[in-house]
Amino acid sequence: MIKVAPSILSANFANLQPDVELVERAGADALHIDVMDGQFVPNLSFGMSTVAAIRPITSLTLDCHLMIVEPERFVTQFAQAGADLIGVHVESTRHIYHVLQLIKQAGAKAEVVVNPGTPLSMIEEVLPLVDQVLIMTVNPGFGGQHFLTPMVDKIRALAQLKQQHGYQFEIEVDGGINDQTVKTVYDAGATVAVAGSYVYGSDDPSQRIQDLKVATN
Repeated sequence: MIKVAPSILSANFANLQPDVELVERAGADALHIDVMDGQFVPNLSFGMSTVAAIRPITSLTLDCHLMIVEPERFVTQFAQAGADLIGVHVESTRHIYHVLQLIKQAGAKAEVVVNPGTPLSMIEEVLPLVDQVLIMTVNPGFGGQHFLTPMVDKIRALAQLKQQHGYQFEIEVDGGINDQTVKTVYDAGATVAVAGSYVYGSDDPSQRIQDLKVATN
């Protein structure tokens, strides 16, 4: 059964606490927080203060996905704000190994993220270091996009690398996830699914979380 990490990018920004508590009660495994700087991606979203505000109201893992340039400038502050897991794009920094080391040193779990057009060869050297790999299944920046089917082959190839080397990292997918696509990515080897509009755009977010889990049971 896949783990589900609802994305608050699709939640009610004016009143996040009820939406956070709702998905925790519904059995979510983590809370996905998309951090965007308007440079790495053409959108703006949350910062450290949002993470710090959410931390006291939930026991869920806070999975912070940094879509920002030079994440090395901020990873320590995000860890201090309460992030349990911090994801950085291999495309966003010249020093990906160093950034992942900084995350670990700050006491958080480290994740490397790859955009749809980025080959797995760009992250092979850091796979022994990470706790999670995030495969983007849409172009990053905005919620509600359609799932990019060619990414299934990338997920499958990453799962093969993981098995071949005995790595223990989770494989997370983000973008266009619903009760149909989640089965596809799970069968390919994904272990964690980020779901934003599918969960929070529904009249019954709790049911949607269960639908994702049942689809991969």
